[in-house]
Amino acid sequence: MRPPGSVGEVRQALLQAARDLALPARAPTLQELTTRACIGRVAAMNTVKNMVRSGDLVIVRRRWVMHSCKPVAEYAPTDAPEAMPRGLTQCCALATVWSAALTKS
Repeated sequence: MRPPGSVGEVRQALLQAARDLALPARAPTLQELTTRACIGRVAAMNTVKNMVRSGDLVIVRRRWVMHSCKPVAEYAPTDAPEAMPRGLTQCCALATVWSAALTKS
């Protein structure tokens, strides 16, 4: 069992992949994160869902890709504001401050 507050290897690899691939005009999809981090698809899918829920990653926009009938989400780390649209950056900063205030009380 991991000590409280530590981050698993899969989560670290996905977060680093998101930081490496995030650009202002285009952020990575789940498939691109999976390929860059060299992680299995199911493990990446479950971990990315948890990372979005915990606020480590945000969905910045959706993009049409060849392998899907629907637009897929593009993910960016909350600490990479250059990859997010301007309004979303401010919203994430506010959410981070708000969640920190809730956990202190």
